[in-house]
Amino acid sequence: ECAAVLMARAAVHRTDTEETTDILRWLDRSLIRLCGKFAEYRKDDPTSFQLSPEFSIYPQFMFHLRRSHFLQVFNSSPDESAYRRMILVRENTTNSLVMIQPALLSYSFHGPPEPVLLDVSSIQQNTILLLDTFFNVVVFHGETISSWRDQGYQDQPDHENFRNLLQAPKDDAQITMENRFPVPRYIVCDQHKSQSRFLLAVLNPSSGGSNGSNQQIFTDDVSLKVFMEHLMKLSVQG
Repeated sequence: ECAAVLMARAAVHRTDTEETTDILRWLDRSLIRLCGKFAEYRKDDPTSFQLSPEFSIYPQFMFHLRRSHFLQVFNSSPDESAYRRMILVRENTTNSLVMIQPALLSYSFHGPPEPVLLDVSSIQQNTILLLDTFFNVVVFHGETISSWRDQGYQDQPDHENFRNLLQAPKDDAQITMENRFPVPRYIVCDQHKSQSRFLLAVLNPSSGGSNGSNQQIFTDDVSLKVFMEHLMKLSVQG
């Protein structure tokens, strides 16, 4: 975790003098060198590639860093980019990791909220997601949940559980915002609506349409799976 934050700060420092494409290439080369040195593998055999537990999640942090607002400044003003980079440099490791790889919680009728993968497959029609990017706190309602809410089920005495389900992520979001400075932006949105872009922009664009989700992300970015496949292939080369 500390290594990921240090690399993020080094990358942000380079933005003062280098182009984003050059910084991305530097991140990629650094990651490939690290994996080539510390991973266990047979030469030219990607299937044998294995990282130690200490490094296993590091490539995932780099994947999300490459897609973050710290390096991808499209649709951001220079002031917004400078502000985000300044906050990254001054915050502690825990908060910096949330900026690099946001936290995602899923709320459902099946039990208490649980952490889920930062992946499009985590979007379900009958769940509510709470996303914390440090700068934004997003409450995202699945298609079925938003339909029931619009029909007013939460106002009926027989649907107390649904009313509690709608309220739980809002209460948790409020606690998060009260304990953070600067106060993050609070966004409530529904699946397939325009504000949902705040969630979709940070999710891994793997193939959707399974596990009760019909959500897909149309992007030029590769998925984490493809990113890791290329990383393993390049790391095991002589």
